[in-house]
Amino acid sequence: MNSSNKLSNQHNNSKFQTEISKFIASNQDEFAELVTFVDFAEKFTLGFIEINFSPDIDLLIAGLRQDSQCQGVQFVVLDFPDANLRFLRDELVQQLAKITQETNKKLVLLIRNLEKSIGVFGDYPPVLQDLNFVRDSYRQTIPHPLLFILPDYAISRLAKFAPDFWAWKSGLFRFKTTELTKNEAIAHTLNADTNIERIPTPEQQERIDLLHRLLMEYNPTGETPSRENLRNCCNILNELGKAYLSQRKSIKAREYLQKAAEIIQKFPDYSLQIEVFNQLGKSYQQQRQFDNAISYYQQALDIAEKQKNRHDIANSLFYLGNVSLDTRQLHQARNYYQQALKIEIEFGDRYECAGTYHQLGIVAQELREYDQARDYYQQALEIKIEFGDRYECAGTYAMLGLLAQAKENYAEARANLQTALEIYVEYQDEYMATVTREILESLPE
Repeated sequence: MNSSNKLSNQHNNSKFQTEISKFIASNQDEFAELVTFVDFAEKFTLGFIEINFSPDIDLLIAGLRQDSQCQGVQFVVLDFPDANLRFLRDELVQQLAKITQETNKKLVLLIRNLEKSIGVFGDYPPVLQDLNFVRDSYRQTIPHPLLFILPDYAISRLAKFAPDFWAWKSGLFRFKTTELTKNEAIAHTLNADTNIERIPTPEQQERIDLLHRLLMEYNPTGETPSRENLRNCCNILNELGKAYLSQRKSIKAREYLQKAAEIIQKFPDYSLQIEVFNQLGKSYQQQRQFDNAISYYQQALDIAEKQKNRHDIANSLFYLGNVSLDTRQLHQARNYYQQALKIEIEFGDRYECAGTYHQLGIVAQELREYDQARDYYQQALEIKIEFGDRYECAGTYAMLGLLAQAKENYAEARANLQTALEIYVEYQDEYMATVTREILESLPE
């Protein structure tokens, strides 16, 4: 190993040690209680550790392994990231058979990532049903201390849906999140450069998971958020709503958005209120409940006009245009879009213009004004390419494909639809990829 690598490793190790020290210092009493629990635990002893973020779990495990009172303990971390896991005990028995226990050391099992199978929604997750059902067999088959490391929401769901297993706990240790970890989570969610609707599905799911964990920081289960945390709570709930809307999970999205709408009444942030109302409108529009959608879009527009916020006025006009398009009120849709476009051009908001040009293209195509439609689509595509928004380009390529199909130019239709399909596959948007593939397959040779 060369000297520069050695220095880099030493620096990284020193930084990690500093982070461990800060984490333990922030949770001094809780850490001491956990160490005592580990010291006295014998055979099957059940404990739960509440930590909301993965980086802090790494710090805790490293801290335990380094602690002087734990030198007679062999900590083994067992990772269960499978969202479809059902029979945890069976998996634990298999993993135990592979562990070589160190001489004169007590084996303590640390369970990670079980929140993936516990989930956030729904009654009686299969893994918790089984956990409760086979509780008694744990004493015989897992004869070692067992510590589950879970975020707030997963512990709450385990206590609710596996109450018999939960009743056996001998310890519950709640650790506070470090400021560094919390700031990094905010940077990757609320302050992220890329809108959650425009990132590939796996990354999107990671961000959703981070948002749920961050929400627990500002609004722990069973507690009312403090006044200073209201804004952060509202922002997180709004982002979760947008995320679930992008996955076409309207009802789930609305649950978060309605909570955000309730909270926002408690502090004045009209721009955020307008955004929440517009997102609520989207949730109803996805379910084709157009009257409810229009009601929320109109409320958002009324607030924007009262505040004389031209940017928000343009957004609400755009959304009203979308509802009009969905309900086949094409001339009304065009009117809303043209009003929105005028404001976007006035403020030089070129990126927003792309979406409006795209929608105007759809209206023109529906009115069989094909040359006008093509012109709008090309303007939209030019801007999206300019801004490097590859995912949004897919929608416009798809519409250019459908436009060519309507004009019976099947070679051009196939080329544009194929480009759209490649982008959807790249971004792992299975729904749109399936729709595009079906259209391609229906084209005449």
